[in-house]
Amino acid sequence: MATPSPPARDRTSTALLATILGAMAFLPAATTDMYLPSLPDVARDLQTSEAAVALTISWVLAGAAVAQLVIGPLSDRVGRRRPAVVGLGVYVVVALACAVAATVTQLIALRVVQGAVGAAGTVVATAVIGDRWRGAEAARMLSRLWLAIAVGPVLAPLAGTVVAGHWGWRGVFVALAVTAALIVAAVLRWLPETRPPAQRSTERLADTFRGYREALRDGQFVAFALLPGLALAVIMSYVTGSTFVFQREYGLDPTGFAIAFGTGATSMLAGSQANAVLVRRYGPDRLLAVALPAVVATTLAVLVVASGRFGGVVGVLVPLWLTVGLLSSVLANASALALARLPGRSGTASAVLGFSQGALGGLVSPLVGALGGTGTAMACVMVGLALVSVVVLWAGTPVRPWAPRDAAGAGSVHSFE
Repeated sequence: MATPSPPARDRTSTALLATILGAMAFLPAATTDMYLPSLPDVARDLQTSEAAVALTISWVLAGAAVAQLVIGPLSDRVGRRRPAVVGLGVYVVVALACAVAATVTQLIALRVVQGAVGAAGTVVATAVIGDRWRGAEAARMLSRLWLAIAVGPVLAPLAGTVVAGHWGWRGVFVALAVTAALIVAAVLRWLPETRPPAQRSTERLADTFRGYREALRDGQFVAFALLPGLALAVIMSYVTGSTFVFQREYGLDPTGFAIAFGTGATSMLAGSQANAVLVRRYGPDRLLAVALPAVVATTLAVLVVASGRFGGVVGVLVPLWLTVGLLSSVLANASALALARLPGRSGTASAVLGFSQGALGGLVSPLVGALGGTGTAMACVMVGLALVSVVVLWAGTPVRPWAPRDAAGAGSVHSFE
């Protein structure tokens, strides 16, 4: 069992804590986004198809989805710091192995492991927020977390283009290894232990996993946990389809793609920041109820513009920008409401949230390519997922735009014990 963290760590400022958690959650996003501009180069270098290379994206998400189901309950049992340090430490080694992969099969296998161990960052970061905050305050912190994640789509493709331009696509994985090593150092130095020994599960590990039964019996928890997965699936439809749509249909080179993709991704920055401000006034439940129907409208706009080729790249970027901004609100607020349903098992709740996001995102990534990899195919998948999200919200929860604000929406701040 890990020893308690020093008292000084318990006084870590909220800003510093948010920065560390954001860096931990940023790494899985960078694992995908920094690599995106290099997909055509990887296909040429490894002499394989675009469809095969696309699996190096989707299988990262699949590996993360499965691993989180183990990491979450494990962090409830042994604390938050140890799984983060071990997982991200192994990530460094695996990223370096990816840099020397000789075949696409090797690369896919390594990417599965990379996604699995990198998931420790996201699971632990979310669980730490669940340990310390509830309701609106949790939603605010999760908005900050997604603000950090949003930096990935903005900066990572640009950084990946620069790195690949100098050292090739293999250099991208070396850069990811260095980034992970720096995050491990920050965790060791500054991350407080929010799950001290007195609060840890004393059950056998097999019994700890039975907490999933409790979680899955809570219909509202299941609905709230599905919504971030569906939201991320919409985003992954855009992420996976955009690299081929913008470069093939609109003729952008890798640098132009990185700029277009990064411009669209700034919406998540704006949406996360706006949500952090609005959630204190309106609560996560009401913001969620308004955002999801709005996503249906904006994805329909993407479909109309993409199928008719109205306005070129700018024409399709505008509704995509609005869609991603709204989805950043959905991700934060639905996650906060899910965590509030299982206050004693933040690690387990975080794992279910992560599995939902990884599984649904991983399933959708190859779907866009299978439907032709066109802008119309991408938009159709986005519209379908948005409609399913509204059905899940209305069928599985009492949350409606006109409903009274839930008492849990006000939130409360929990200090360390």
